[in-house]
Amino acid sequence: MLKRKPELILIDLDGTLVDTVPDLAKAADAMMVDLGLAPRGETAVRAWIGNGVPKLVKRALTNSLDGEPDPDLFARAEAVFLKHYAADVCTLSRPYSGVMEGLEWMAEAGYTVGCITNKPEQFTTPILDTLDMTRRFSVIVCGDTLPVKKPDPGQLFYAAEQLGMLPDHCLMVGDSQNDVQAARAAGFMVACVPYGYNHGEDIHLSRPDAVIETLLDVRGILPED
Repeated sequence: MLKRKPELILIDLDGTLVDTVPDLAKAADAMMVDLGLAPRGETAVRAWIGNGVPKLVKRALTNSLDGEPDPDLFARAEAVFLKHYAADVCTLSRPYSGVMEGLEWMAEAGYTVGCITNKPEQFTTPILDTLDMTRRFSVIVCGDTLPVKKPDPGQLFYAAEQLGMLPDHCLMVGDSQNDVQAARAAGFMVACVPYGYNHGEDIHLSRPDAVIETLLDVRGILPED
């Protein structure tokens, strides 16, 4: 149970609202083929995402979490990846179980809801539009809205300020250590789902205030008025 009822609920996109791996993996494999390299496959990409496009491209090129490819190859590869992903950003991506129901419940319960993501706006907007989620959010903060992104708390502060909310009356819902770190630094409460993109690490180890099985289950951790 959270210590207080939030006035604002901010929700992460990739790995929390939407499973975007299938489209990311398709673009990554198309990039590899264009470069004359072997595709890596969806299973590998699923373990690599969560730190932005540059990291994903580097991981695909080196087949490792921390590898550093040749700078010229990386520059070419990133441009190719972005071309493929922009052309087909939301064909296979789908909301996780309980997400649409959770957003509907929050709307009916009168909560102000926002989306906070490290994904650039050019990819975020078509995903949210295609999946009919945009209308659910009072604020959307993307990876290029500000000079900083999670785990920096700047995006969370910005969203709260835009809506006139105090940070300690806000809740962040995410799937990764980045989300927990950003929330803690901003003074937000934080809840996490266990199914997202956290490089295989149990999200309980990051010590969020609560772990919920689906977004709809947020209703079970909110105190009464």
